[in-house]
Amino acid sequence: MTRLFLIIAIAFAAALPARADVEIEEVVSPGGITAWLVREPSIPFMAIELRFRGGASLDAPDTRGAINLMTSLLEEGAADLDARAFARAQESLAVSFGYDVGDDALSVSGTFLSENRDEAVELLRQSIIEPSFASEALERVREQVLTGLRSDAKDPDEIARRTFDAMAFGDHPYATDYSGTIESVTALSRDDMLAAHSAVFARDRLYVGVAGDITPEELGPLLDTLLGELPETGAPMPEPAPVLIEGGTTVVEFETPQSVAIFGQRGIAQDDPDYFAAAVLNQVLGAGGFESRLMDEVRKKRGLTYGVYSYLAPQDYAATLQGQVASANESIAEAVSVIRDEWARAAAEGITLKELDAAKTYITGAYPLRFDGNGPIARIMVGMQMLGLPIDYIATRNDKVDAVTLEDVSRVAGELLDPENLHFVVVGQPVGLESSVAN
Repeated sequence: MTRLFLIIAIAFAAALPARADVEIEEVVSPGGITAWLVREPSIPFMAIELRFRGGASLDAPDTRGAINLMTSLLEEGAADLDARAFARAQESLAVSFGYDVGDDALSVSGTFLSENRDEAVELLRQSIIEPSFASEALERVREQVLTGLRSDAKDPDEIARRTFDAMAFGDHPYATDYSGTIESVTALSRDDMLAAHSAVFARDRLYVGVAGDITPEELGPLLDTLLGELPETGAPMPEPAPVLIEGGTTVVEFETPQSVAIFGQRGIAQDDPDYFAAAVLNQVLGAGGFESRLMDEVRKKRGLTYGVYSYLAPQDYAATLQGQVASANESIAEAVSVIRDEWARAAAEGITLKELDAAKTYITGAYPLRFDGNGPIARIMVGMQMLGLPIDYIATRNDKVDAVTLEDVSRVAGELLDPENLHFVVVGQPVGLESSVAN
């Protein structure tokens, strides 16, 4: 089967009607590895998503950036294959692998045809279990990471983000960028890559989602072949992160005609019973695009920005409610003032019934659109497992949104939104704004 067929098959799968009526089966391999499976035998194609909890937050303090660099090296050679040979092997098998890492998890994804399943699984296994971390690849990928870090040091968005995180999370890994610093990445060795690999890749933090043309009887042995060699445990998980940010403004001087602002406060955990009420509230406040209050007040009515938004950021070890806006240096102070006012208005008054109904309609209507292929379905199942959600959550999720009342949102708005502790980090040359002492 050719790569062209795989492309056609993936395109066909992506074109299937979006649906949230998926049926999930729990599969436990003979070796004890658990996976969630959605069978879709209509095309000979499957997707697998592996996620290892902890991610880049498991970096040793003196090797920040090691897990990020290690992750980038997983497709740069494994077992007796160098980077080119590994890429050629993927091409010849018409498979696609992906490796990604963030603060909370390292993800490995694979898509392949049924007829190449055994060979594809073996190649993926080699990249997970037997990465080579060859010196040539290490130096090449290190330089790519360093180039990105040098670019980030001149990016107002990145400067704002890193400043906010450092203020919010103290000594926790969340306080620093998981890519590391120029100094820390420059100092990383192959031994650090091996240590980073051992920290993350273990069965006690593994979650698996599979969607496509495979039966439970076939999946069990496949899991043991792919993952059975993983050690039982890895590095200890991080402690919860205290959210230390307090109200005020921090200005970071940067020569640019437009200031960028990251704003935020303490948030709400995704397993909190009030999370859906908070999601509805945030949809109205800043996540609803042109229909949100922030966009209406800051852009439509006053023309202070092209875009402003807010979002819930419930990480594994801390939860924040954040947003972002950019405006000309001469107008950023007014934009900040309007956002503060809208934050306070929502906290005091909640939202209207019309806004409630529109937000719930959007949130429930958008949900089925996430299930637009085997890969997205596999990723959603892994996310559900990591959150400890029940296997029937997909069928009941929209009911939970529909159950949110106006009273729920008003109560949560008063409890969650904290205008006195909303902090703005502004990067640029803002007129009329100065750094302030926390309120």
